[in-house]
Amino acid sequence: MSLSDPMFYAYLLVILAGFLPTDVFRFAAVLFARRLDEESEVLLLVRAVATALLAGVIARLVLTPTGDLAGVPLWIRLSTIAAGVAAYFLFRKSVLAGVIAAEIVIIGGAVLFR
Repeated sequence: MSLSDPMFYAYLLVILAGFLPTDVFRFAAVLFARRLDEESEVLLLVRAVATALLAGVIARLVLTPTGDLAGVPLWIRLSTIAAGVAAYFLFRKSVLAGVIAAEIVIIGGAVLFR
């Protein structure tokens, strides 16, 4: 790739406008996070807000789905949550196990009961 190649400037733009600005903040966050106490009130609040936002998004997806998910019956969508939570605890709080179990239930239910 030479300097006269238009793709060179496209890659340069991606690096300068997309990668570097966010990477600076990520690096600063790593440096700043070293001095934080994990049990501080502020971090507990941040963790609680993040968990509540995630729960809200999941509830919205399950209770008022759009697109192809709207065609999957509600009882399958609720079973997906139950299977994911059960697998999470059965496999010693493994998030990966919970996600895989939920995916199996939702895909299997969608294929079988649609």
